[in-house]
Amino acid sequence: MAIERKVTGRSIGPAEEQAFFSLRPSRLEDYVGQRELIAKLRIALEAARARKEPVGHILFHGPPGLGKTTLSHIIAEEMGSRLVKTSGPSLTRPADLMGILTGLREGDVLFIDEIHRLPRPVEEFLYPAMEDFRVDFVVDQGPMARTLNFPLKRFTAVGATTRPGSLTGALRERFYLLYHVDFYAEAELQEIIRRSAGRLELSIESEAAAELARRSRGTPRTANRLLLWARDFCQAKGDGAIRLRAVREALAMEGVDEAGLDGLDRSYLRTIVEHYGGGPVGVEAIAATMNEESDTLVDMVEPFLLRTGLVQRTRGGRRATPASYRHLGLALPKGLQPGLWSGEEAAGDEAKP
Repeated sequence: MAIERKVTGRSIGPAEEQAFFSLRPSRLEDYVGQRELIAKLRIALEAARARKEPVGHILFHGPPGLGKTTLSHIIAEEMGSRLVKTSGPSLTRPADLMGILTGLREGDVLFIDEIHRLPRPVEEFLYPAMEDFRVDFVVDQGPMARTLNFPLKRFTAVGATTRPGSLTGALRERFYLLYHVDFYAEAELQEIIRRSAGRLELSIESEAAAELARRSRGTPRTANRLLLWARDFCQAKGDGAIRLRAVREALAMEGVDEAGLDGLDRSYLRTIVEHYGGGPVGVEAIAATMNEESDTLVDMVEPFLLRTGLVQRTRGGRRATPASYRHLGLALPKGLQPGLWSGEEAAGDEAKP
């Protein structure tokens, strides 16, 4: 069920990425949101261009779907260089990375998505490449083993991670710039939706754009995905113009409610409320009850529910808040005072999933 969600911030495959490619901004001046980040990044890029050298290595961290990949494209475009993309899970051994590194040209941008999932041998192989622009490759074994030193062209490594706490200190310290990519305001998402609609040559009412933005969970990828679904719905059911009523019908068909929650979100909340009395309960127990993977809940469900105050992490586990009862249309159980959710038990031992 998780991979079919319209509201997930994660990419659902190459086909979607291809559809979104034309919607991505290519220059910093066209980027919407993340004002502080963009201002700092602009200074770093301008200074590097003035020195006529690649910008220092950059790490972007934050929830999925917020534009970390887009920013890597913009960096390459602004520096007039080539973008080479890979990901942590695809680099299973140093030889996989060796072929990429030796093929880089001067000033290239190497983007490593999900960098926290690099295997330790690959990560350690990356260290001298980032520090000294060289790699040491061991050939043969035993008494015949010998180390070959390969010089590399100067490049910029751009890492992206949704779990910065999972990075080793040694890897994190090798990045020159570290930026947190945060959720977007509704006004910013409306502008993104209007720009995307313009590039797709779609007619969209301002009220419809506002409705899509309100249900996009602060995430541009979700906003664009909902826009494309609304486009398909309006072309199949109407004259192609995206109007407020049609948007509401389209999102209702997908089970996306007015707060941006879908069936998986509501199932998560109902599991805590109906099976565990509102909590606290551990995420493993919730996952087992729902027949879902705990990583799916931690990465794809909980961030938005935590941010909107529908769930709290406490020392004892996850707990439904009064807001979640109201959202589900349920009465708050007698004997439970709202003060229990004031935050005095939050974080602590449950700060990590």
